[in-house]
Amino acid sequence: QVQLVESGGGLVQAGDSLRLSCVASGSTLTRYMAWFRQAPGKQRELVADIASGGSTSYAASVKGRFTISRDNAKNSVYLQMNNLKPEDTADYYCAGRWFVATGYDYWGQGTQVTVSS
Repeated sequence: QVQLVESGGGLVQAGDSLRLSCVASGSTLTRYMAWFRQAPGKQRELVADIASGGSTSYAASVKGRFTISRDNAKNSVYLQMNNLKPEDTADYYCAGRWFVATGYDYWGQGTQVTVSS
């Protein structure tokens, strides 16, 4: 069983940067890791994902501003967020899965990011 704990959220101004971290315990990082976010009144959306080999993908709204990375030795996944915008305000969740054909099985408790204009 994989437990995921996020950290690094906070209140920032538009244009600022934040780095979110997610640490896994109970197991190694799963083969596929991702960051999701959910804004108030909106559906949860996939922000970025990364495979064990390092391949990544991003939502169009964050491409060029956010970078996902993983450090398997530290059982950690990161989301570097630059040039933040008010529309990035949301709860951010780390998630993991072993197989690409399945849904994400493991979720963290979330960390809140608020971007003021």
